[in-house]
Amino acid sequence: MSKILAIHASPRGERSHSRRLSEVFLSAWQARNPHAQLTRREVGRALIPPVNEAFVAAAFYPEPDARPLSMQADLAFSDELVGELLDHDLLVISTPMHNFSVPSGLKAWIDQIVRLGLTFNHTLDNGIAQYEPLVRGKKALIITSRGGFGFGPGGELEAMNHADPLLRTALGFIGITDVTVVAAEGEESEARTFEVSAAEAEQRLLALAREF
Repeated sequence: MSKILAIHASPRGERSHSRRLSEVFLSAWQARNPHAQLTRREVGRALIPPVNEAFVAAAFYPEPDARPLSMQADLAFSDELVGELLDHDLLVISTPMHNFSVPSGLKAWIDQIVRLGLTFNHTLDNGIAQYEPLVRGKKALIITSRGGFGFGPGGELEAMNHADPLLRTALGFIGITDVTVVAAEGEESEARTFEVSAAEAEQRLLALAREF
């Protein structure tokens, strides 16, 4: 993993637990790989345009190589984000859970990088759409913080977790199926509960920094 793309999705700055945890991993990884490339993309505190009608018309234009200049302009930022993703080996997404899902900026980023002809293709089989992922050879690490406790696999609130499962689904759709999730839970519980969970997450991230 010589090139990491870090996506920061929290709208909070220094108070963000997901950002702090991501720095635990990234700092440890950079210490072991001082000459490797780390690229950061801010989606929590910077505006990521939502998909609109112009975007959809351009993205699904029947002759992609002959798109009018206006449509090329409509896709320019998306092209930049897709190129950034494809140019890196490991994707690190740091995000809080917001109302059981991901922050709006991260969802907008997903919508910008799931692109027909670039990250996935589709064909028709007896009139039914069949999808083919186009992204190969990449891994993803999702670092997340949750206000409640028990949203992970086997937890009593697992069914209410639509955050990292959404990310797994979207990334898997384009071909990134090797996905690791590290979570700290219980921010809204007593302080000790979250401290223990965060400390466990930190240890896991330090171990992963040695593996990637």
